[in-house]
Amino acid sequence: MALFLSEKDVHDLLTMPDAIAAVEQVMRRQGEGLAIVQPRHRLELPDKGFLHYMAGADLEAGLVGMKVYTSVRGALRFLVSVYQSATGELTALVEADQLGVMRTGAASGVATRYMSRTDARTLGQIGTGHQARGQLAAVAAVRKLERVRVFGRDAERRKRFAAEMGQELGINIEPVNSAEEAVRGADIVTTATTTSKPVVQGEWLAPGVHINAIGANFPQKRELDDSAIARANRIAVDSIEQSKIESGDLIQAFGDNDARWAGVQELAPIVAGRARGRERSDEITLFKSNGLAIWDIAAASRVVTLALASGRGRKIPMWES
Repeated sequence: MALFLSEKDVHDLLTMPDAIAAVEQVMRRQGEGLAIVQPRHRLELPDKGFLHYMAGADLEAGLVGMKVYTSVRGALRFLVSVYQSATGELTALVEADQLGVMRTGAASGVATRYMSRTDARTLGQIGTGHQARGQLAAVAAVRKLERVRVFGRDAERRKRFAAEMGQELGINIEPVNSAEEAVRGADIVTTATTTSKPVVQGEWLAPGVHINAIGANFPQKRELDDSAIARANRIAVDSIEQSKIESGDLIQAFGDNDARWAGVQELAPIVAGRARGRERSDEITLFKSNGLAIWDIAAASRVVTLALASGRGRKIPMWES
């Protein structure tokens, strides 16, 4: 029987430290050649809707799976399926909105651990939406933040975000009036927006800053201007293949100069110890995230383990005949 886990199950069971541990482990396996990554594909539907699907396999854990979701008329519905690769048995079906927030945040947490300065204490975040919560929680889990400045276009929403996340994390979070005010002087910068135009300018970036850019995953969208990309001494992505399809920040900044992709590396070899995430304290480092199905599989597997231990979830009889 397959185990079905709801959004509430995921919300109640999966902590950010658990998510970070799961994503870091599967990234290490990816860096060691023990994971298979298939980039996201999008099937365009009438009325500007999409079916999105991406797959992957954790060869060491013996898991294979897929994330499938629709975005139609502003509504998104996410589902992750996890199978045993040796038998083809369906292990779990997981509602995956909260799971996606946690695994995306966890990836930025891993990038921050390996690419930011160890003495980084100040975070500037642009974005106060659903994904932004996971981003802030993950960075706070790997660095001892003393100050957070956050900007979002809606003044009331950013005040509420700052108050709620400040109470949750026990950190001083200051809502500010502009993206520039959030970014200038920050040790770590996170962008988690739906914008199509840059919200971060390179001239705002302090030497030694680390950037997590997670919001733009269509080639026509970007969060960082050309100067910000040019100033990055080290650029890491989750998948170079997928970035060439989706990372508007890099696609637009690089233009027709394909040689610039040679300066981009994947995060997984850094996590596996086969590459370096930072060499100097004054380097500007960038993690451009699009999202991989193996992160979803790893996080879903962790939730399944927690659910079985606590008796959560609902068993679904499938193919029993």
